[in-house]
Amino acid sequence: MESLRKPMFTILQHWRPHRGVRPRYCSKLANTSVTSKETKTNIDAFKSQLSCGPSFQDFIKGASVKKSFAADEDLFDNHSYLSEDLEMGNSRKVYFETYGCQMNVNDTEIAWSILQRKGYLRTVELNEADVVLLVTCSIREKAEQTIWNRLKQLTAMKKRRKKSLAPMKIGILGCMAERLKTELLEREKLVDVLAGPDAYRDLPRLLTVADGGQQASNVLLSLEETYADIMPVHHTTHGNSAFVSIMRGCDNMCTYCIVPFTRGRERSRPISSILEEVRMLSDQGVKEVTLLGQNVNSYRDASEDQLCSSGATRLSEGFQTVYRRKEGGLRFSDLLDRVSRIDPDMRVRFTSPHPKDFPDEVIHLIAERGNICTQIHLPAQSGSSKVLKAMRRGYTREAYLDLVQNIRRIVPEVSLSSDFISGFCGETEEDHLQTLSLIREVGYNVGFLFAYSMRKKTQAYHRLEDDVPAEVKQRRLQECITVFREGATRVNAALVGSKQLVLVEGESKRSANDLSGRTDGNTKVIFPKEEVAVQSAESNRAPISAGDYVLVEILSANSQSLRGRALSHSSLRETVKNYDEHVSSNTTMTETGP
Repeated sequence: MESLRKPMFTILQHWRPHRGVRPRYCSKLANTSVTSKETKTNIDAFKSQLSCGPSFQDFIKGASVKKSFAADEDLFDNHSYLSEDLEMGNSRKVYFETYGCQMNVNDTEIAWSILQRKGYLRTVELNEADVVLLVTCSIREKAEQTIWNRLKQLTAMKKRRKKSLAPMKIGILGCMAERLKTELLEREKLVDVLAGPDAYRDLPRLLTVADGGQQASNVLLSLEETYADIMPVHHTTHGNSAFVSIMRGCDNMCTYCIVPFTRGRERSRPISSILEEVRMLSDQGVKEVTLLGQNVNSYRDASEDQLCSSGATRLSEGFQTVYRRKEGGLRFSDLLDRVSRIDPDMRVRFTSPHPKDFPDEVIHLIAERGNICTQIHLPAQSGSSKVLKAMRRGYTREAYLDLVQNIRRIVPEVSLSSDFISGFCGETEEDHLQTLSLIREVGYNVGFLFAYSMRKKTQAYHRLEDDVPAEVKQRRLQECITVFREGATRVNAALVGSKQLVLVEGESKRSANDLSGRTDGNTKVIFPKEEVAVQSAESNRAPISAGDYVLVEILSANSQSLRGRALSHSSLRETVKNYDEHVSSNTTMTETGP
């Protein structure tokens, strides 16, 4: 497995012989006068010299299977051969550029938290930076090409840096660091530091090595690292929403996906650590948290045996996995339940899930808990059972549609989003038509659609043929996008005339006279910036600010957004209460009516 690979190491120049030990000088002539006692003294001196240098344990992480958080931190942070001063940032300025998924946004927050504790400063101005760190993505070829082009720009900028300033250091973090370590370090020689997704604790040491003029790398994947004891420095727009990482890695091994090879095996963050972070965010006034992971709803915390449930993980009806069902642990429904209880006025979302992990208890919890958003991401990838089998997704088209029907039965007002890949290995025109028909049948409001891009290391790379021409992939992708937009337009148009609770994000990008926010279903809403009633009290009006909940009447819709008019300030609790009373009233009328 990738997690057992050795990291790439750089021999450090900071180690010096122990003071007081006289160095031995070799000669071509044998010194026949050396006594056995002197020989023993010299051997002891040499052993003493070795003892103060780096040991084998300094380079091997995870030597013990079970370690406490404190022990893990010591393993990464305390190097006997580097003085603490050498690992300090000394107010050097770090500039981050983040590419790809929200997991990379969260990784940026973790990396910054670690560097901040070591005395680094953060800058948003590239020309001020002493260290430039790119948090990268390897999911698609286009994403990697963007990074290659950016590295060439930064290298040119590095060469133009004033000689009076310390040389700028360039680092690659995340998935691309693990996948292309050889090319980045040896062939192109564009970077000074490489740190894989599980090596961010090692960043201060790696930067210290780079300051000595050498390239430094640590791309070792871990079976345990969740950064549970690192509190991310959240850097969110207006501070109204935040992403909370609950797990890392993935075990699904879909044939097209590089994630298990760049981020390692699935492991979940202890529930106590997650709840602590969510409480902290609530205290800071954050109004929405998104639980984050590669396969978030397969969460399983087995760190506290006394709290663990028995029995194997339950899957959605008709779904399978390539791995054995996992026993015990607190499941995603347990976590979702506890997170939603922290603050009834805080929205809770989660991404990205796998359809197999939606047993009824998860769906019922979404329906019952007012602050868990009724927007569910349900990545289908294809509408053809044949292609789904080649992708090793663990379900058929029929099973997926049955799950959609079950979700809509339990959560009638649900909004669904999805992922689709066009032109996967062996996809025929008939397979493509089945995907189009699935998109029409389900009706999504948000979608992420891409042409297939084969990645090295994946099962598809080793066992399948990328036999769909590029121009066919692009044509099929455009057809999928067209059908998707038609469906999204219908879904959004059904909301015209309704009143939606909107969490305000700020000014609209297109007009300073408009505000923008999102509904419970994660659809963007644009509405005029004006004073509105406070909690339906017409006589008391107040302006709308980012972070406010506002009740908006929807007036028009297109495939990407809604437009409306703000009616009043509101709250999540008030809206849920009114909704419950409305449902109860309708139920009573139905039961007592003629």
